Amino acid sequence: MKLLSWNVRGLGKSRTRKRLQETLRDVNPSVIFLIETKLQVAEMLNVRRRWGFQCGVEVSSRGKSGGLCLAWKMDCDVTLRSLSDRHIDAMISRDSDDNCWRFTGFYGAPEEQLRAESWNLLRHLDDSPDIPWVGMGDFNEILYTNEKVGGRICSQRQMDAFQAVLDEYGLTDLGYIGRWYTWEKGKFSATNIRERLDRGVANGAWWNLFLLFSLQHLVDSLSDHCPLLLDTGVDPRGLRHSHFKFEVAWLVEESCEQEVYRLWTGSKGLVTDRLYVVSKGLDCWFRKPRCSRKVTTAALKK
Repeated sequence: MKLLSWNVRGLGKSRTRKRLQETLRDVNPSVIFLIETKLQVAEMLNVRRRWGFQCGVEVSSRGKSGGLCLAWKMDCDVTLRSLSDRHIDAMISRDSDDNCWRFTGFYGAPEEQLRAESWNLLRHLDDSPDIPWVGMGDFNEILYTNEKVGGRICSQRQMDAFQAVLDEYGLTDLGYIGRWYTWEKGKFSATNIRERLDRGVANGAWWNLFLLFSLQHLVDSLSDHCPLLLDTGVDPRGLRHSHFKFEVAWLVEESCEQEVYRLWTGSKGLVTDRLYVVSKGLDCWFRKPRCSRKVTTAALKK
């Protein structure tokens, strides 16, 4: 199953709607979560039906900002759990399999002073820790300093608060394929800012359910945010999958031990489930942008 999450920054113009329709036709997602539609419920309903998404739920914009939409095709079974102007939470399954899991489309507050309210919303949503749970969207925050280039230095306190709420509820970053940033502002190098504001996170039960998933950062000029495309892959039960390989070179990096501790303490379930979360998390940690992985032979021999 494919799910697309995107902060589209407004769908008021017919040209913008047509461009998005072309993107949806190219990637063919079964479920879409759109942020900042800037449309009322009736308008968004008509638009997504023209795109072939007969089922869905919308949250109206407030003036010239906001607006959410979660829409799905007929072969998906989606049950709404809750919604607000910052999230849409639902249970998802498909006619072709028995897997049932939770999806939360999330839109973090753009205002830094309201970011704590976003994390409190995540805490409020964590009412079923044993259910496989994945969240996607524009969190409007980064986790690490290397997830931003340009502009003012990010607040370590804000990043720590975001990491703390993820750790508290066993949610681990899904990593990505593609360019490292998801948002860009400024055409000239002196004023250009790039950040990874959009991401996917999931708990250990979801990671264990979809061993072959992938999350791509697609490239599209429709918005200053790029689309996220999550592909859960085929049901891996009964299939062989590649073995995790721990690299000795990682041991000389101070952050490795911290990352293992964070992943282990943030995971839940059986030991095998927690080990799997740690292995996948280390793979994502190793691929983080601009982190030097060059280690000298002398350093390895120490």
